[in-house]
Amino acid sequence: MKYTCEIKINRPIEKVIALFDNPDNLKKWMEGLEHFEHLSGEAGHPGAKSRLKFKMGKREMEMIETITVRNLPEEFSGTYEMNGVFNIVKNKFITVSENETKYVTEQEFRFQNTMMKLMGFLLPGMFKKQSMKYLESFKKFVESQP
Repeated sequence: MKYTCEIKINRPIEKVIALFDNPDNLKKWMEGLEHFEHLSGEAGHPGAKSRLKFKMGKREMEMIETITVRNLPEEFSGTYEMNGVFNIVKNKFITVSENETKYVTEQEFRFQNTMMKLMGFLLPGMFKKQSMKYLESFKKFVESQP
């Protein structure tokens, strides 16, 4: 399953990138993220691996992030692996004007078990809705910064 989400942020691209590129900010806009742990490689660069732990209601999830491309603002990409799901995320930032930035994510999900394949087939909107929720939360976080 593949889809693209985008949002405009009312801040200059330099500010958006600085806030996006700081892992200390993740918990400030990524709802449910309880723990971010760098595991190996040069943090934030291709080959780096990190563990992310989420709590969504009563459900706990853990995933491994592997950075694949770092060429900000043009592209910051990675893979996210968890039980039954392999997610490829490509983030792009585009200058709209001096004080406006477009944030685009391209998502690809590969489901590795029957349950997740069924969810992807029956509820594809759920995945896109969650992606948009993160974009909206990031926008709100960035625009609240001085």
